[in-house]
Amino acid sequence: MTKDKASYSHSKYIPDELDRRLIALLRQDGRASLAKLADILKVSRGTVQNRLDRMVDNGTISNFTIRVRADYDDNAIHSIMLIEVVGKSTNQVIRQLRGIAAIQTLHTTNGNWDIVASITTDNLAEFDRVLGEIRAIDGVLNSETSILLSSVS
Repeated sequence: MTKDKASYSHSKYIPDELDRRLIALLRQDGRASLAKLADILKVSRGTVQNRLDRMVDNGTISNFTIRVRADYDDNAIHSIMLIEVVGKSTNQVIRQLRGIAAIQTLHTTNGNWDIVASITTDNLAEFDRVLGEIRAIDGVLNSETSILLSSVS
């Protein structure tokens, strides 16, 4: 690890306006080329690459993924998991949760539960494995999960 990468991972990183704009563009089109992003942001391709590298190195960007239509796979298992964490470990738990591909969204909340996770898996065996992986995270005290059976208007 280079000195620069080490300093990113050990210091509190605060994204600036360019970082926020870059993340917003990637949320709209995660496949956008560096050249396209640079053109939209009016910066060099190298600047975009450096910003992306820095945000990946310091954990601001935890992974790259795609999202599909809700009806893409009618057999998928969709669920909501309510998570209680120990003491002040919410940020540490969230960092771990971000690495689990089956988690679609994460929200902090108030009340009895600290975090709400939206989970999608291909089958019940994967669903069971993901629940176990989440419950094994250091700092997760308790959880409650509900499988979403159908959507109503």
